[in-house]
Amino acid sequence: MANNDVVVSGIRPTGVPHLGNLRGALQQWVDLQEKYPCFYFIADWHALFGLEERSREIKENTKKVLATLLAVGLDPEKSTIFIQSQVPEHLTLFTIFSAITPVGWLERNPTLKDMVRAEEPLPYGLLGYPVLQAADILLYKGTMVPVGKDQQPHLEISREIARRFNSLFGVEFFPEPQAVLNEYPVLPGTDGRKMSKSYSNVISIEDDHETVRFKVRQMITDPQKIRKSDPGHPDICSVFQLEKGFVDSAYSKDIYDRCVQGLLGCVEHKNMLADIIWQYLEPIREKYFYYLEHEEELWKIASYGNEKAEKVAKETMREVLDIIGL
Repeated sequence: MANNDVVVSGIRPTGVPHLGNLRGALQQWVDLQEKYPCFYFIADWHALFGLEERSREIKENTKKVLATLLAVGLDPEKSTIFIQSQVPEHLTLFTIFSAITPVGWLERNPTLKDMVRAEEPLPYGLLGYPVLQAADILLYKGTMVPVGKDQQPHLEISREIARRFNSLFGVEFFPEPQAVLNEYPVLPGTDGRKMSKSYSNVISIEDDHETVRFKVRQMITDPQKIRKSDPGHPDICSVFQLEKGFVDSAYSKDIYDRCVQGLLGCVEHKNMLADIIWQYLEPIREKYFYYLEHEEELWKIASYGNEKAEKVAKETMREVLDIIGL
């Protein structure tokens, strides 16, 4: 990556964050802040536009997500951590991009097609979701966007919008952001599917030790392994797959071998996994509750990040308005 790379990413405030968020996206954010300028925002406009939460829930969830970002290790001095709606330039650039983005680009978005089947009628905000995402990224001239594979179509629209703006106005102003795919595995939930609040299969940052143990005990393991001495099949076991997200390869291989050889029982393995998860989760959870209990400090950090982000956003919009002649 070039020396002038900038990382931009956001997280929707759609409830209490879970292990999939922590170990996946947010751990990558923490790693990237050590190498690049980073802009990380709580995407409260996206929560409203996506109809995932009603407005009365967004502020409370924003507080919880902000506390989580700090608890996992994001540093307000290394990263610009802010709330999307508190930087008005996001919607200003969104409006400009809406004027130049063909509807056909948005209608072919596969994520939209899934949402349309479940949500009628289609709100304009949902159709324009990728346009707002482009504004979020390009407002800070982001070149690197940490995303999961399911978000790549949205990012392609961001690149197309950047190219279209540059072409229409005869400038090379906006960069074409590139995906930074997550190196961390997608964690299975307690039912074996991808960990997601929509599946109600998550281990949450707010879960205590006993709750973690209870949820792990409910997980389905290898249906062919009835007794401890039966040869197991770790590749089809959700407990083994979840564990891989928290241990090194040597530990994982040892567990694999013991399971295959009938030397490790499922109940014992679940107890081991619950302890591994708790060892990871406990210090994060402690910091999380500290920030929730010190709300004034939490909002002060948000205000600091909002000001940093708005300073950059205002400069970008000054240049954009000059380019388009407004």
